[in-house]
Amino acid sequence: MLSENAARQSTDVSFLADGGELGVMMHALDWSGSPLGPPQQWSQALKTTVGMLLAARAQIVLFWGPDFVALYNDAYAPGIGANHPRALGRPAIENWGELWDDLEPLLSGVRQTRKTFAAKDRPFYVERHGYGETSYWDVSYSAVPDDDGSVGGVLCIVSETTERVLGETRLRASEARYKELNTTLEQRVAERTAERHLLATIVETTDGQIQALDLDYRWLAINTSCADAYERIYGKRPKVGDSLHEFLADRPTHLAAATAVWDRALAGEAFTNIDEFGDPEFDRRVYEMKFEALRAPDGTRIGAFLTGTDLTDRLEEQARLAQAEEELRQAQKMEAMGQLTGGVAHDFNNLLTPIVGLLDLFQRKGIGGEREHRLIAGASQAAERAKTLVQRLLAFARRQPLQAVPVNISRLVANMGALISSTTGPQIEVTVDTPEGLPEAMADPNQVEMAILNLSVNARDAMPDGGRLCISAKARTVVSEHNAELAPGAYVCISVTDTGVGMDETTLAHAVEPFFSTKGIGQGTGLGLSMVHGLASQLGGALTIRSAVGAGTTVELWLPVSHAAASAVDAAAEPKLQRLPAGTALVVDDEPLVRMSTAEMLSELGYSVVEAGSAEEALQRVREGLRPNLLVTDHLMPGMSGTDLGLALREQYPELQILVVSGYANNEGITPDLSRLTKPFRSDELAASLASLAKAGP
Repeated sequence: MLSENAARQSTDVSFLADGGELGVMMHALDWSGSPLGPPQQWSQALKTTVGMLLAARAQIVLFWGPDFVALYNDAYAPGIGANHPRALGRPAIENWGELWDDLEPLLSGVRQTRKTFAAKDRPFYVERHGYGETSYWDVSYSAVPDDDGSVGGVLCIVSETTERVLGETRLRASEARYKELNTTLEQRVAERTAERHLLATIVETTDGQIQALDLDYRWLAINTSCADAYERIYGKRPKVGDSLHEFLADRPTHLAAATAVWDRALAGEAFTNIDEFGDPEFDRRVYEMKFEALRAPDGTRIGAFLTGTDLTDRLEEQARLAQAEEELRQAQKMEAMGQLTGGVAHDFNNLLTPIVGLLDLFQRKGIGGEREHRLIAGASQAAERAKTLVQRLLAFARRQPLQAVPVNISRLVANMGALISSTTGPQIEVTVDTPEGLPEAMADPNQVEMAILNLSVNARDAMPDGGRLCISAKARTVVSEHNAELAPGAYVCISVTDTGVGMDETTLAHAVEPFFSTKGIGQGTGLGLSMVHGLASQLGGALTIRSAVGAGTTVELWLPVSHAAASAVDAAAEPKLQRLPAGTALVVDDEPLVRMSTAEMLSELGYSVVEAGSAEEALQRVREGLRPNLLVTDHLMPGMSGTDLGLALREQYPELQILVVSGYANNEGITPDLSRLTKPFRSDELAASLASLAKAGP
């Protein structure tokens, strides 16, 4: 008989029958993953306790077993918010994790001591609606014995008191505040009146927009700042008693946008919204608006109010900051590309030096027949084009050699008119406007001519069907901050304006990047604008570009005004080439091909040549007894530089003539009293440098 009763109890789930929604849920739940197993196998004590709590109207949760598996009733479920129903049949730590350090000691204490824990308005930190909050509860935790007499679980009978506690807290604060005012009626009235005046003053003087609407969309209140905002964006001011529908009746789309947000607020929703409002005929502004329900003292909802902030200026400032950051990134990228292209140009110059030198040698010696002469001439032209390309790279990298002198820009531009007209062709109408009396600019005239020619060719290519090209020059003064970051001072501005296809914003943003081109393959190197930009920066000026699709392009080259007198600058005399005195030349270069080419040129000029692959090797030759009359050395080499080598040998032999050559084509690191020659060079250029060197003396 006993075994039959036990068997019947083990499969009996009738205790769930009157359990409401949670009873149905427990009956249908898959208990295979729960530490408790299926309800049919629960102990009689657990079944009895669950049956009792399911039928109860009080909020009850049972934490059963060492894992504190949660079982609760319909009344309790709303109190755990989004944790229901996943908390059912699962260890409490999985769904009460945020307060487990607080809850677990209470439950463990009841299990261990069998003593009931009870508290009124006990605070618990919970995350039941997707955010954290402090809730308050009346709690009674009692031990529940299992069939064998041990503690099977903890029965928690609770009642949430959060609203009452918070209400009482507010009430106590209010009572304390009014108790302080409860000295005399006259004092209370005076202070209350002062408080109301203070609040009204704050509301009226704050920069924030404050307004309230009733349920019929009529203004209950509106401060001056908010009325000013309406006048700014709609040209009229609302006042208390006006209807929002009537106020925006002549602007139905604006009314629809306004009522869309007010509908939510008047329905009782509290939210923050960021949106743009206003009639474009007046102004469009971006506002951050915080909406709250407006209630009467008895809690009845009577409308809604908002506090707003105009974000327009802040957003524009953020946009300006983002643009400045982008410009900084672009400047850093251009600087990195400049360093890279400068290094590449140096290597190209080393490669071109023997090519240019040997082709020059072949041409001077007339090697081969007519066909070979044409081939050598073609190769020489290609080498010159490569040399020009390297010069453009150096211009972009701001490392080309500049002979900056006072330049009469009016005369220079005017003299280029015929050349530009022939270059652009008959379809382009060229106008040159250069008034007399312009101050002279400090610039390299050859480089400026190349820059103007590059800009004119770009303008021609932007007008495939013909158009107008205007080249002008004006004196300009920069007094304060300039969009091209020009320092305050006097400048001569050369403008090249075309009526071509123009550039969109994306193209304009990349226009001065090296190798960027909108022309077809083989129709441009993409170095024209980057070269002009590098030239302007190296001279202390700037390059600016204004363009729009279909509206043409204006490129301005700003050059600083010269403070030196033009008469003080004399044209350099062309050296007369002549047979150089015989002697011994020491050629030093770490590039074998460059060294070989230079040695061959010097041999033709009558020198006995000794080669060295480094400054250290050259010094060793001198220590061994070599006494050269001439030192021709590369500047940048591994170990000791050519400049340091020259200075070391000159200290021992003051009569030694020294010529420093450089693939970087700048004077950085080269002592001013040492003669310089830029790679690549031909035999006549080397001879001219040596002739000038001989004329000047050691």
